[in-house]
This record gives sequence, structure tokens and C-alpha cells, in this order.
Amino acid sequence: MKKVISVALLVGGILLLYFGYQEYQSFGSEVNQLFGGSGSDKAIWMLVGGGAATIGGLVGLLRDKPT
Repeated sequence: MKKVISVALLVGGILLLYFGYQEYQSFGSEVNQLFGGSGSDKAIWMLVGGGAATIGGLVGLLRDKPT
């Protein structure tokens, strides 16, 4: 059961990273970077959340714990 959760976290994290990157490269985010100095908050949160979920999923999958 824990492996299923880890796989779901890994897949969800990769999807969040992908969509966060797409959002970061969008026109609105480019304008925000031009005037504000950083990307949109939505893109940044998607990238941070995706990274955390991906790392959590990898840790859960690579843990050597006999069940």
C-alpha cells in the first residue's frame, strides 16, 4: 500500500513540475518577470510542490524496509 502512495506522489510530482514549468514559460509569467523580477506565484508554487512530491515519492520507493 505504501508503494502505491509513493508511486502516486512521484507521478503527481512529475506532473506538477511539468505544468509548473509550462506556466513559468507562459506569456503572463514572462511579463511578470519583466516587471516584477520573478515568475508568477502559481508557477513557483507548482514547481516547489512538484519538487517536494517527487522527492517524497522517490524516498518512499527507494526505502529498503521489509514488509
